Amino acid sequence: MIRTALLAAASVLAMTSAAHAQDGEARAREILRTTPLIDGHNDLPWALRQDFGNDPYRVDLTANLDESTKLHTDIPRLRAGGVGAQFWSVYVPATLTPLEAARATFEQVDTVKRLVAAHPDVFELAVTADDIDRIHGDGRIASLIGIEGGYSIAGSMGVLREFHRAGVRYMTLTHGRTTDWADSATDAPQHDGLTAFGEAVVREMNRIGMMVDLSHVSEASMVDAMRVSEAPVIFSHSSARGVTDHPRNVPDAVLRQMAEDGGIVMVTFVPGFINGADGDWVKALMAEAQRLGVSPDAPSAELDAWIAAHPRPATTVAHVVQHIQHVRDVAGVDHVGLGGDFDGVGRLPQGVEGVDAYPRILAALMAQGWSEADIRKLAGENMLRVMRAVEAVAASKAAERPSLEPAPAV
Repeated sequence: MIRTALLAAASVLAMTSAAHAQDGEARAREILRTTPLIDGHNDLPWALRQDFGNDPYRVDLTANLDESTKLHTDIPRLRAGGVGAQFWSVYVPATLTPLEAARATFEQVDTVKRLVAAHPDVFELAVTADDIDRIHGDGRIASLIGIEGGYSIAGSMGVLREFHRAGVRYMTLTHGRTTDWADSATDAPQHDGLTAFGEAVVREMNRIGMMVDLSHVSEASMVDAMRVSEAPVIFSHSSARGVTDHPRNVPDAVLRQMAEDGGIVMVTFVPGFINGADGDWVKALMAEAQRLGVSPDAPSAELDAWIAAHPRPATTVAHVVQHIQHVRDVAGVDHVGLGGDFDGVGRLPQGVEGVDAYPRILAALMAQGWSEADIRKLAGENMLRVMRAVEAVAASKAAERPSLEPAPAV
């Protein structure tokens, strides 16, 4: 009898919790009807290049692709997630030569434009904050473009300006490798931050109205860029180092500068960045693969046995919420946003398997006391403010001449 009563009580609690979660998600979707959720980073264009011949027509994005492909993104899930504006990443590998990278990045810009043209009833290109408001008000998804890696400009201010004319509205100064003018977070430092040319790039981005993205850069590069930039900076897809000690995350010292800088940290969902136990597990897996003399990606009965004996730690919505809350606590509610990195990673947290997860995340935050006004800031208002500030700085520099700073000597 006691056991039956306990089971019944547990069942009631579970149903009540599920009902509260559904109510929270419904409330989040209602908020997103009038405030555009702006995601800072999505790698769908690279997935199209790698797996679908760079052709948006070779995959039916109008269908829910959750089970039929490896994609995290499709139109039904974007709609279910309440996404109102998406920065599409035009990533190319840092292993390319500078000229190869410039060409491939322009091809990726073209991919975004063809993606938008393939679904004009859903997407429209945007280049300003006002564009986002208008397009979202029309019931479509504003599509913006961000370069992921400063090597794409091939050391040329002219190429940088042409990317801006093509519609690019942010550039991540580095990716996984240190460039000739900026240190990366995940490579050996060479410059103690930015070189003189790197600082000139930041100033020219201010002049033309391109946001300076500091995801992937070293802490010294972050500090240099924030010192030089007259406009607020962004982190398009980074989390909090104070929660998970990973070099891709933003240290508290930099978070504390956000209030003065006016910028935004768009929290990403990569398990290794938000769950230290996951990162430790990956390191242990790599060590075991090396001991066995096998590739971690190749079939191996011995490695499979190790994985079975050492299950990968779970990463959940709670880890995402912890990082969002930490950025808010240290930087302030005006300086936090969302940058999922969907289709740029092979693994995502439980409950955050695709772009439809945003109402779930927002509901979890509201359950912890976030107000509707807080949610609106996180979802999109903070990014709109940053964009308008960047646009205002560019307008104030309209009379200045373009930079002719020479490329760094190689």
